Amino acid sequence: MYAASSREALARARSVLESAVDSADSGATTGDELLAVSRLLEGNRALVSALSEAAVPPAERGEVARTILAGKVGEPTRDVVAAVAGGEWSTSADLVSGVHDLGVEALLRSAAAAGNGDAVEDELFRLGRIVTSDPELEQALSDRARSTADRAELLRSLIAGKVNPVTEKLAVDAVERARQAPGDALAALADSAAAIDGRRVAHVRAAAALSDEQQAKLASDLEADLGSPVTLHVDVDPALLGGVVVRVGDEQIDGSVAGRFAAVRRGLR
Repeated sequence: MYAASSREALARARSVLESAVDSADSGATTGDELLAVSRLLEGNRALVSALSEAAVPPAERGEVARTILAGKVGEPTRDVVAAVAGGEWSTSADLVSGVHDLGVEALLRSAAAAGNGDAVEDELFRLGRIVTSDPELEQALSDRARSTADRAELLRSLIAGKVNPVTEKLAVDAVERARQAPGDALAALADSAAAIDGRRVAHVRAAAALSDEQQAKLASDLEADLGSPVTLHVDVDPALLGGVVVRVGDEQIDGSVAGRFAAVRRGLR
């Protein structure tokens, strides 16, 4: 999570990204370049210090970024990194994370611009569920005893040619960075993909698989209540006994049989 000043810096840099990226192709190129820049920064403390030195005026830090990247990346990427360098970040680590997160956003925007936003979101969600349901696979993808390249190649061997290129890039990047458990990182990316498309994600646990009609009815009811488009991420959990549990952001609606039993037990205490 970003502190307040870092959130403001990220928002300003995001506005530059939104202006600089005007097509699926430019979004994909800028996203790839921003992820490459974030990897460069992670391995170069001196460069990070140069871009985050509070004693240097923001405009000068931005020019430092432009000079360093001249001839190495496209102009949109230089604009975004200059905006990042000109921001007031709470920590230098936040600055590096900001470059990375903007790279992820650029790739998701490229997928949305190409009409593939829904597909990428669904692939990320399903891939996250597959990884989470296979403890051996999740352990292999997060094992720090294995090299980053080895973990990334393992994932590529499973998904290459089977998913959208944006899905593959983001999934491999999540495994390489290893900031979260792979399944959690993929689920968070799926949520981000929905947000780029202006949709909120409803995480649904159901005692049994929901029919297409049931999912459509639930989505319609949630959209009417929330006032925004909703996408459902559904998992089956027989322990609920019946009904569903729905979580949207920090709000949870427990309509399960197990939940009602628990409420009754609490009332009898």
